[in-house]
Amino acid sequence: MNGSLVIIPTYNERENVVRMLETVMALAFPFDVLVVDDGSPDGTAALVKETQALHPQRIHLLERKGKLGLGTAYIAGFRWGLERGYNFIFEMDCDFSHNPEDLVRLRDACAEGGAGMSVGSRYVRGGGVDNWPLNRLILSYGASFYVNFMLGLGVKDSTAGFVCYRREVLETIQLDAVQFVGYAFQIEMKLRAKRNGFRLQEVPITFVDRELGTSKMSMNIFREALLGVLQMRYKRIFSPPANNP
Repeated sequence: MNGSLVIIPTYNERENVVRMLETVMALAFPFDVLVVDDGSPDGTAALVKETQALHPQRIHLLERKGKLGLGTAYIAGFRWGLERGYNFIFEMDCDFSHNPEDLVRLRDACAEGGAGMSVGSRYVRGGGVDNWPLNRLILSYGASFYVNFMLGLGVKDSTAGFVCYRREVLETIQLDAVQFVGYAFQIEMKLRAKRNGFRLQEVPITFVDRELGTSKMSMNIFREALLGVLQMRYKRIFSPPANNP
């Protein structure tokens, strides 16, 4: 086992999952992968098992029954990785909107740069977005502005889901207390990390809209993020400052 684990949640990703796993396995740095599949009816898990047979020490699969939410998938993955002693744990999408080659730079920011959490950012110098319509870009950029205005997070790409955590960050955050499951989950995890005293570093990436498969974005996810920020701002959803925000 190496010290770096990439968690990839999946639901109906048969068009992407094999190519993603093969791409990560081919990287010069030996990342392990944990696929957390939420009962995909399209056979995603079966394809993972076929690829896993070629890399039994590096590809792992956690199967769950039904769609339980992105945040719960990551938390299940965090627990799995912490129990097995990984020092760096990553979040990454399966649809190639996140470039696997950027995993190394995210790891370097934590392993060598001293960050507790590194964030693959579209909105810092050197970052960007490909194949997005203008209205979606405005919505995403506006959401990050809104988060920073309301919470003072200080992260330009606050809803980013391409991140690396040092294990100490996840050990300090009370995972049982995390409340949100969609985009608000990404905001909440960054806020908890910052308020526990860890440094967050943004690493520029280019985000590419998916070419294959179906987007999981919905108005319910967007609504949860909007209302979730209000809850984080005005309600005591966190534990006392000694442990959490």
